[in-house]
Amino acid sequence: MPEISPTGLLRGAQVMLRPATQSDVPALAAIRATPEVRARWRGDDDTAPEIHAAIGDAGLQLLTILLGERVVGAIQWSAEEDPEYRHASIDIFVDPGVHGRGVGTDAVRALTAYLTEVEGFHRLVIDPAADNAAAIRCYTKVGFRPVGIMRQYERSADGTWHDGLLMDLLATEFVSLPPDGHSPV
Repeated sequence: MPEISPTGLLRGAQVMLRPATQSDVPALAAIRATPEVRARWRGDDDTAPEIHAAIGDAGLQLLTILLGERVVGAIQWSAEEDPEYRHASIDIFVDPGVHGRGVGTDAVRALTAYLTEVEGFHRLVIDPAADNAAAIRCYTKVGFRPVGIMRQYERSADGTWHDGLLMDLLATEFVSLPPDGHSPV
């Protein structure tokens, strides 16, 4: 089971996830404004209003990713509640200053454990850009598998269309790491 504190914090091997608050908006907006993140997430020049709105959106759960006390990104999830199709969708952005250190993988793994083991979702989906090799590697490490290419799925800032990759993970395929954060293999 994922470690959840009484205050709603989810603990990964390196990161803590907690519900985003309005006080997180400046740090999250600064991360969204970095060229690496903006290329994938886009948005207006000022993303603060969009982040404020996401925090207040009842259909979206926005969690701040903390590395120690530092805000290093956000991970969000939403649910398809129709019982015939019930599943959760995940999305994430991480400060480029911590890329390559397993922060994103740890955050995705912690949220995946929570969504499958606590919320009871049998299936999770995520949809990176088809050319986002780093994100695809991250999700694959957690256990997500490619389902298929969604052709001309998203429009870039220059107006051209780009493919997305639909990935999913079934709860029965997920292997949660033990509390020490190391794979038993």
